[in-house]
Amino acid sequence: MTDTYDVIILGAGSGGYACAFRAAELGLSVALVEKDKVGGTCLHRGCIPTKALLHAAEVADSAREGEQFGVKSSLSGIDMSGVNSYKDNVVARLYKGLQGLVKARKVTLIEGAGKLVGQDTVEVDGQRYQGRNIVLASGSYSKTLPGLELGGRVLTSTEAINLDYVPDRVVVLGGGVIGVEFASVWKSFGSEVTIVEALPHLVPNEDEFLSKSLERQFRKRGIAFKTGTKFTGVEQTADSVTISLENGEQIEADLLLVAVGRGPNTADLGYEENGITLDRGFVPTNERLHTGVGNVYAVGDIVPGLQLAHRGFQQGIFVAEEIAGLNPPVIDEKGIPRVTYCEPEVASVGLTEAQAKELYGDVATMTYDLAGNGKSQILKTAGAVKLVKGGTGDDAPVVGVHMIGTRMGEQVGEAQLIYNWEALPDEVANLVHAHPTQNEALGEAHLALAGKPLHSHS
Repeated sequence: MTDTYDVIILGAGSGGYACAFRAAELGLSVALVEKDKVGGTCLHRGCIPTKALLHAAEVADSAREGEQFGVKSSLSGIDMSGVNSYKDNVVARLYKGLQGLVKARKVTLIEGAGKLVGQDTVEVDGQRYQGRNIVLASGSYSKTLPGLELGGRVLTSTEAINLDYVPDRVVVLGGGVIGVEFASVWKSFGSEVTIVEALPHLVPNEDEFLSKSLERQFRKRGIAFKTGTKFTGVEQTADSVTISLENGEQIEADLLLVAVGRGPNTADLGYEENGITLDRGFVPTNERLHTGVGNVYAVGDIVPGLQLAHRGFQQGIFVAEEIAGLNPPVIDEKGIPRVTYCEPEVASVGLTEAQAKELYGDVATMTYDLAGNGKSQILKTAGAVKLVKGGTGDDAPVVGVHMIGTRMGEQVGEAQLIYNWEALPDEVANLVHAHPTQNEALGEAHLALAGKPLHSHS
């Protein structure tokens, strides 16, 4: 006998479980297949544990720097067993809550490695399940470079989140989101850190203004980085690693963190054998996340684009509603907020200035320095809000919001509303932003872009 469901979902990460919960909420019968734990990479090996480490790093910095606020505090050391206990407890509480939701939503959780064996059939440990709709949500893995073998003192973020000591010297290969976040943590914990990035800037997918601002702040923090520099090899001994660069330079360290991005988990899952097109391992879809095969959809990191948990989560909801016939609006990829949780935080939504110029030709921009923001001065953070307008006329909406500074990631909620609702500068300027908050910086930036600057120079 083959069990039949309205929806079978391969993978219980952010995209998979969101799809399962929404589909069940809409009255569909749902089977959720997972070989590891519900919550996937984000909860167990990614977003949540890394952000717990980053918060511990913030506490360490606060203890070390208390004197500048008139507080006599000092940092006597980092207890990694305590840090890991705190981190693991956060993950455990969220995991327990998620397990409860699976039961409450009456989603059938099938534990084991699933494989697509037909356009409407999934096999798990020899048992076959038929789905009127199939959702591929198999997630991603930490990539490495060709010829760069992982193991020993060469590790990925998966191993880095569970280190039981603070390394004296670390080289981080990759200056994207994962690389700069770990660099930030280790620097706060007392490590000597060097980032190696082949592209010209750190966080190279962000507006160049944010990249350059982050580089200035990292220099002040003592985080070394080498951009426009290619890695050529690594040798490791029992005590250290030696990293070689294309320019002939060598760097000795205790660890090499490989943070060169994440690849799609699609190998050996039966996708291609059942007609699913793969492009460099990714599953291309149309704008409605359909694969072009039967009633098969794909969500999350296996779909080309931003590899963000909240993107997968929203895609999961979208596909559930699509299957239920609700015809949900297409997700605008540029309207998905992006936050890098290093110190200082980098947050953005919409188009970079370069992208806007390519699309609109002439554009208007405004940069508001956090030096004029009271709460930012209280926090002793430097940074800015940069706005990009899609044109130069009064009727041109804001198409990009780019922010940097301590805790500025918390402002990305309003920023995404500004972009997604195609707000005009004057419309945002007319809103009342509470004082004193960093949120005021968004208001001030829009006042300036609307031609009526108060705490900034036009």
